[in-house]
Amino acid sequence: MRANTAFYDAFEARDIDAMAAAWELSDRVCCTHPGWTTLHGWPQVGASWRAIFNNAPMQFIVTNHHVVLGVDMAVVTNDENLIDVRGGGTVAALNAFAFDGQRWRMIAHHGSSVARTI
Repeated sequence: MRANTAFYDAFEARDIDAMAAAWELSDRVCCTHPGWTTLHGWPQVGASWRAIFNNAPMQFIVTNHHVVLGVDMAVVTNDENLIDVRGGGTVAALNAFAFDGQRWRMIAHHGSSVARTI
């Protein structure tokens, strides 16, 4: 799904304008970053992306895509395999999108760190 790819492209580029374009800029959006409490509404969600983008860059290798597509809603699950200055890790993600009549926009992102196995 192109909307999901656009989200990860914006994330990897640390581009707040592209990230805003990927999201529905409304009060109904929500986002849960690994280790964070859930944020509600674009002002809080957008501020979280600005804060994350001030950190070191990350590279994503997105795998295990699964898309459930409805008429005006879609859910994508995938694994975010991250590479950064600390090494990296895997985050299991759920991304929800709504179709606004012209394009798909993200309304929810939930990321959960995957425990490393020994």
